[in-house]
Amino acid sequence: MIRLRSYECQADRTTKFEPSRRGAGGARYHGRVIALGIDPGTAVCGFGVVAFDGGTLRLVDAGCIRTTADDSDAHRLRQLYGALRQLIAEHGPGRVGIERLFFQRNVQTAMAVGQARGVALLAASEAGIPIDEPTPNEVKQQVCGNGSADKQQVAAMVERLLGVSLANTPDDATDALAIAIGTAYRAAAEPRVAAG
Repeated sequence: MIRLRSYECQADRTTKFEPSRRGAGGARYHGRVIALGIDPGTAVCGFGVVAFDGGTLRLVDAGCIRTTADDSDAHRLRQLYGALRQLIAEHGPGRVGIERLFFQRNVQTAMAVGQARGVALLAASEAGIPIDEPTPNEVKQQVCGNGSADKQQVAAMVERLLGVSLANTPDDATDALAIAIGTAYRAAAEPRVAAG
């Protein structure tokens, strides 16, 4: 089970992990990458950080950044931006994955998610980090091999790949870990450019 540390605009957050090292082994991967996955939201923004080294995944950090509904949208977005900058500075990811808004029935929710996405894109871009923007179906496909997997299937696969229990972990943090895993896979599978 992972323990979340809290950021009440600090974030519900896991402590640093050294879990068992199970991975997706495979010769097509190379190098080491630290990936930060972000499941954007203004009220609750999930984050997950994984390290991928030669086919082995390791959980580094995960949790949720929470803002207070009593604050103005501008203040909440500023808090979110500050927390994301802190995470980037702390973990130095080589790649950031920010889930793309695919479809939302509630317009108000879609706008809040879009604003949070914009803040996350700004924080990563400002740090000069390459950004992936997968849709929810692309994340499910990368982690589960099935673009229509449900939340329980995604959580089970994330647990299996990282070798940890995610019992009592918020869905936002689990989703962010799935985004981070897919982002790490993509980064590690890219061909290297030979120095000339």
